[in-house]
Amino acid sequence: MQKSVPARRLALFRHGTLALLFSMLAAPVSAADSRPAESIAPVASYADLADLAAPAALVVKAQVRKVAEVEPERAAGLRAGWARLYIEARTEAVLGGRTTLGEALRYLVDVPRDAKGKPPKLSKRSVILFARPVSGRPGELQLVAPDAQLLWDPVLEGRVTALLAEFYAPSAPRAIGGLREVIHVPGALAGEGETQFFLTTTGGEPVAISVSRTPGSAPRWSVSFSELVETGAPPPARETLAWYRLACFLPRQLAPGVNVSAAPEDRQAAARDYRFVLEQLGACPRLRR
Repeated sequence: MQKSVPARRLALFRHGTLALLFSMLAAPVSAADSRPAESIAPVASYADLADLAAPAALVVKAQVRKVAEVEPERAAGLRAGWARLYIEARTEAVLGGRTTLGEALRYLVDVPRDAKGKPPKLSKRSVILFARPVSGRPGELQLVAPDAQLLWDPVLEGRVTALLAEFYAPSAPRAIGGLREVIHVPGALAGEGETQFFLTTTGGEPVAISVSRTPGSAPRWSVSFSELVETGAPPPARETLAWYRLACFLPRQLAPGVNVSAAPEDRQAAARDYRFVLEQLGACPRLRR
């Protein structure tokens, strides 16, 4: 069974800070039995993985070696029905990040308890961690979220490495900061026109969405994550970084003042085209609790 860490040997921990202090385990857990271990979390959606990867300085595949449960009274902010674990692990692979990492790792993670109130059996299992190194403490990691540990499997690793390749690409779409301006320009024919949506990013790079309508044809839309507006480019495919940036972070409605179209009917057309873009992007499902 998993042992609790004695209070005198467990240093104060608070999620969301870099002031992580750890002590050695009082006793290791017993070896994992032959039964399948419980799942730590539901299968992660693309948005879940992107949410974890975005703030992570390191994405690591590691094997859990020792586990101890933190006493509930010392686990500040712990959700009901969850356990906080102190884990010692061995680095198996660095999937992403440019920080040097040794073999021995230590970190805290929150995991849901099973129907019997027990945390999952993790000893000797491989996991994927989304984390930051703790300054001045080699081998200590701070997870980007209390539950930013996923049970490893080859399919998940493939999804994560593909996502990280998008994040690290020089032309990677940046995080959306807001919707700056919207304008609709009618065409010469009834029902013809184009709407452009100008967005800001957290890094200041321009983003533009264009919607074009021609009588007798389905509306077309495209997005450009550069200064060059590419009206003929196809819309981003689902479960890509460009799709994630838009589907998961565009506001659900146009804010007052951003629609600078000249006439009332043009402003209505712009609002209609914005709803069209949101419908085309679809929902941004997240499965992490």
